[in-house]
Amino acid sequence: MTPLDSNRRWLALALLATTQFVLILDTAIVIVAIPSMETDLGFTLDQLPWVANAYILAFGGLLLLGGRMGDIVGRRRMFIGGLILFALGSLIGALATAPLWLIIARAVQGIGAAAVSPAALALVMTLFTKPEERNKALGVWGSVAAAGAAAGYIVGGVLTQAFGWQAVFWVNVPIVLAVVLFAPRLLPEARDGGHGSFDLAGAVTLTGGITLAVYALINAERSGWTSAATLGQFAVAAALLVAFVVIETRSSEPLISLGIFRIASLRNGNALTLLMQGAMVPMFFFLTLYLQHVLDFSPMQAGLGQMPAALCFALLGTQVSKVVSRIGYRIPAAVGGLVSGAGMLWLAQVDVNGAYLTDVLAPLTIAAAGATFAVIALMIAATAEAPLHSAGLASGLVNVTQQIGGALGLAVVGTLAAAASARATDRGGDAAAALTDGVGLALTVGACFALATGVLSAVLLGKSRGAAAAAEDDAAPASASADTAPVQDAAPAERPADADAEPANGR
Repeated sequence: MTPLDSNRRWLALALLATTQFVLILDTAIVIVAIPSMETDLGFTLDQLPWVANAYILAFGGLLLLGGRMGDIVGRRRMFIGGLILFALGSLIGALATAPLWLIIARAVQGIGAAAVSPAALALVMTLFTKPEERNKALGVWGSVAAAGAAAGYIVGGVLTQAFGWQAVFWVNVPIVLAVVLFAPRLLPEARDGGHGSFDLAGAVTLTGGITLAVYALINAERSGWTSAATLGQFAVAAALLVAFVVIETRSSEPLISLGIFRIASLRNGNALTLLMQGAMVPMFFFLTLYLQHVLDFSPMQAGLGQMPAALCFALLGTQVSKVVSRIGYRIPAAVGGLVSGAGMLWLAQVDVNGAYLTDVLAPLTIAAAGATFAVIALMIAATAEAPLHSAGLASGLVNVTQQIGGALGLAVVGTLAAAASARATDRGGDAAAALTDGVGLALTVGACFALATGVLSAVLLGKSRGAAAAAEDDAAPASASADTAPVQDAAPAERPADADAEPANGR
């Protein structure tokens, strides 16, 4: 890859971050429009969840495959191709006249997003190789992505109310076309030249196992956690994932270099990201229900009510990267998780006769501010020490854990919340009171996930080295490690002994 000048690299980052904003935005933007889709297209109650689930399953289930294919065939090529597929899915969705048509469109969008997202993050990692610059770039990336998640409800409410539900699909098309136009001019091509093919058997078993596991989690509330259908789906998913591990240990061209999991920061960063996303996604979902069904907010008002969270993500994101460059990622992740958990516990005290200004605004802001620090610090931890030849794999892993963590958290928390609401109804409570009970329990459980993230971050992420050590890495000769990305955070004694020596296939 030919190095780009500084201005072009930051313009490239702006292009990539804009794309990630759109992809993450799309996971939430449609939710506000679902009632309008139900009326216009004739969805049944059983079909409605698939408007969201088709996107989540395709996106989460194919992310690793998309990341590895980007390493092999070229990340810019995968980025542009995935964007075209995403735009095609958006166009199909905007023109949909039947439920199945729209569900297929959402799946196509998810497949395109699975190709684009890991390629985009891998390009960020290869464009910015110096520790301080990479942390700053990842901070921008993380804050924009997080703002997209929060802004989805706001944008969805505004577009649906002003132009109809089709607008949540039409809005993607001109943005994507503009990115596709500028991508060849700003983005370098980057690939792992050591691989000429990918492991098809591994791709099938991994993608199938993840997809089936996510499917089982999303549908467990309806089918029952101990039902034969749910248990059977989990059993088949586990069997596929075990088969994947066996295949990878025997493959000469593995989809995933299993040796990458010897890097402690990557392994622990992904595990903690899973837990933190399990707290965040339910918080936004149930807060939206509370605002609309208990406080009687319109979709637009409910979206605007989450503006403090979007502002936290957008304004604090770049500051997190500066903090991480100075003191490492352990302290920001730990403190962020604890602060976010405290804010969610406060938010969990919502009342059926509550008000936004007194019961939501302050705790939501605190929870979002803490989550911003935790999410971005954990993303840096999960990708910072990955070898450059595995950049697509590392970015794919962290994106997968974000998607699966959100699905897992929503499935678990949703089941508990539904049970709490049912008990309140049995006691004679009205619909609003029953929902408030469920929301309160959901936010309490989410707070526990966030608090656990904070505690485990302090224990698992290792000691921080800070800016001085980062400066030493920056000045280190290039011959020290040709294939390994600079290390920001792990103490020298704690760095995996074989991280630099790991061959291209991780074996």
